[in-house]
Order: sequence, then C-alpha cells, then structure tokens
Amino acid sequence: MKIIVTGSNGHLGGKLARHLSAEGHEVTGLDLTAADESVATHAADLSRFDAAWVDLLRGQDVIVHLAASRDPYSPFEAVIPNNMDATLNLFEAARQAGVKRVVFASSNWVVDGYRFRQVGLGAGTTPFPVSPYGMSKLMGERIGAHYAAVHGLTVIAARIGWTQWTHDNVPGPHMAMGRWGQLMWLSDRDYLGEMTAAVTAPLTGFHIVNFVSNNPGMRWSLQELRKTLGYEPLDGAAAQLPLSVRLKEFGAWLRIEAVPGLMSRITGLGW
Repeated sequence: MKIIVTGSNGHLGGKLARHLSAEGHEVTGLDLTAADESVATHAADLSRFDAAWVDLLRGQDVIVHLAASRDPYSPFEAVIPNNMDATLNLFEAARQAGVKRVVFASSNWVVDGYRFRQVGLGAGTTPFPVSPYGMSKLMGERIGAHYAAVHGLTVIAARIGWTQWTHDNVPGPHMAMGRWGQLMWLSDRDYLGEMTAAVTAPLTGFHIVNFVSNNPGMRWSLQELRKTLGYEPLDGAAAQLPLSVRLKEFGAWLRIEAVPGLMSRITGLGW
C-alpha cells in the first residue's frame, strides 16, 4: 500500500513510518521540516492549505495523521493552527486527492474528565475533554465523522493511550497521573500492531477505537479494537501504586473533583 504518515519526524510518526516501510508498504512522510532518512519526509505546514503538499497525497491509499502539537497542556494558541486547522486541511486535501482512508491520531484526553469517575470508556461514551488539547482532538474526530458521512472516506479515530518517550516505554510509578496514567499505557508492540490494523483492516465508515494495551483493571474498552480492527493486544501491565503515588493521586482528586464539587454546591451551579 501507499501510505502517508504526517509527523514522521516525531517519536510516534517516525517509529510507525519505519515499521510500515519494513512491512513492505511504500511510505512517505510529511512534517514541518524535510528529512532524507530511511523514509523520505517532505516539508509541509499542514496549518496552511497549500498545493505544494496537497499534490503529494494524490495516488496514496491511506493517510496516518499524527502531526500535531503533542503536549496535552498546549494552549489554544498552539492547538488551533496545529491540531484543528491542520486536521481540517488534511481531510479536505484527502478528499480532493481521492485518498480513501484516514487514520486520525486522537487521544484519551477526549475523555479525561472521567479520570475520577467510575465510567466505562468506549466508542459510545460521551466525550468529556477538559483542556484545549482534548477539545482539539475531539474536533478532529468530528471532522473525520463528517468526511466519512458526507464524502465516503473511511476514518479511524485512534484514541491513543500513553506511549512514553522516556524510560524505554516501560510502565511504572514514574508515570504521571497515578492510576489513570498507568492504566492507559500502550506498549510499542501494541501501538505498531494497532496502527497497522487500522491501516489495513477491511472496513468502511467512521470508527472510534481505543489504542491501549490490555492493562488489568483499566476502564478503556477493547471491544472496538477487537471487533472493528481484529487486533488483540499482546501486552499489559497492572498499575503500581506505592504510597507516594497514592498521595499525589489523592491531591489531584481534591483539586479536580472534591473542591470544585463542594464549591459548586455552596455557590449554586448558576453562580
């Protein structure tokens, strides 16, 4: 297959581009700067609709869209051009170029508001983003749903868990966000396997899929991953919660849930 990977100079993009190339696919990268490595990468500012990079999409089978402001604490000044505008431009360019499938790198930050609430997290769970970054990823999903419904593209919105840039991606108590952070861990092997399935699985329409490993005790559903993409995670790790992690998690619960909830009851929701 002929595949475009955006953000191919980045951690996840580079890893995936090399993997797909090794699997025998013809892979081309797009990123802010060009690179002449094992996978050729062309310079492209996706926040600006430009024929210079749009033409590169013609004749491609699949686009994997990973390019974005990756910091989950990015402000609107960053995510509007780099996550929202760029995603809209990419889907429109895919439509014009005749690309049939887009795999969109969404995020578990779309449902981060459920961190301290006992809610199962699947494709049908109402989104609950609590940051500009999470909101930008939700917008990307809705753009994908529109292009699938109106223009017939096949779109997989991959709610990617935590594939670490450090610690050789070995999970443990060093990870931020306590139990929540550890239970959304995604191994390198599962990340590459799940992405490969999203690129190659025989399906049409719009799909939201959690991309996580099979971590004991997690709330993320693997139903769509198994039924839609036909992939069974190979790895998994239980959360490690020493006292230091539990204390930090309790502090986060007070700040995020308990105190705001108490103030809401005191002042009234309309205040």
